[in-house]
Amino acid sequence: MTRHTPSRRGLVGAMTSGAAVLAAGAAPAAGQARPAADALPQAVMRNPLTQHPKPPFPKQQQPWPGLASRMNPRPDHGEESYKGTGRLVGRKALITGGDSGIGRAAAIAYAREGADVAINYLPAEESDAREVVQLIRAAGRKAVAIPGDITSEAFCGQLIDRAVRELGGLDILVNNAAKQGSQPSILDITTEQFDQTLKTNLYALFWITKAAAPHLRPGAAIINTASVVAYDPPENLLDYSATKAGIVNFTKCLAKQLAARGVRVNAVAPGPFWTPLQPSGGQDPQKLPQFGADTPMGRPGQPAELAAVYVTLASQESSYATGQVYAATGGSGGP
Repeated sequence: MTRHTPSRRGLVGAMTSGAAVLAAGAAPAAGQARPAADALPQAVMRNPLTQHPKPPFPKQQQPWPGLASRMNPRPDHGEESYKGTGRLVGRKALITGGDSGIGRAAAIAYAREGADVAINYLPAEESDAREVVQLIRAAGRKAVAIPGDITSEAFCGQLIDRAVRELGGLDILVNNAAKQGSQPSILDITTEQFDQTLKTNLYALFWITKAAAPHLRPGAAIINTASVVAYDPPENLLDYSATKAGIVNFTKCLAKQLAARGVRVNAVAPGPFWTPLQPSGGQDPQKLPQFGADTPMGRPGQPAELAAVYVTLASQESSYATGQVYAATGGSGGP
């Protein structure tokens, strides 16, 4: 059971406030009359158990890093559903792994909330990235596409330099890109796999954040993507789980360092989410058709279901939330 601390209650309150804004639209300016309740659009209420596809899914495999466009069913990143209310107007965001999965959902939501967005991705993910760029521009915001391998320290510095230059600054950093490889035993994990997992998930987090920190002004936000496996590691994700636990502690420590500068640092710890990580080596192909079936909700999450979380943690509504880890796990595990 999750133990709620005062700061966690503050975060939940912020989340609730954000959900209300999403449902009802932006609040009226001072002096304006609030519209009557019957004049507002009715909030849609749906059963979360049946809101998105449930297992079994078709058997499928892709080479790393995988493409959302080749998944069956195709993930929902909020392309049709996310509606912005101006919560991030004028903000400038960089999202690693922004071509697909959770990063793509955050990129779409940020743009529709009024932010200009830069996304980083591997060159092999170019086709997915082009779709995201089009969606950002369709929202009327500036899109910056920066392909490259974040396991290179030199590239991580170049990534920040280019994002700052082309966006005209930086005040939201989402460290989201990850490497995940399923292996049944430590004996099956090669040094090459271990090295790639740590460099993608931890070294790049360190290099990118270190390069970005001097550019972040008071009010800026850093959001790191951790995972439920930081708290409940499955036997087949030894190296990946170790990095996600590291991200949790990195987040909590950095939040203390940057608090005096007015920069907030938080993490999101998702449960099983339907992203290209899964069919491109992140799960045993034989078990993938039942992915997410063992959660209380009986299905994996869709990236769109995390978009509002990333928006709220980036917005001024969460001004007292730092060093926190927000879980969305379908009812199992979590901080």
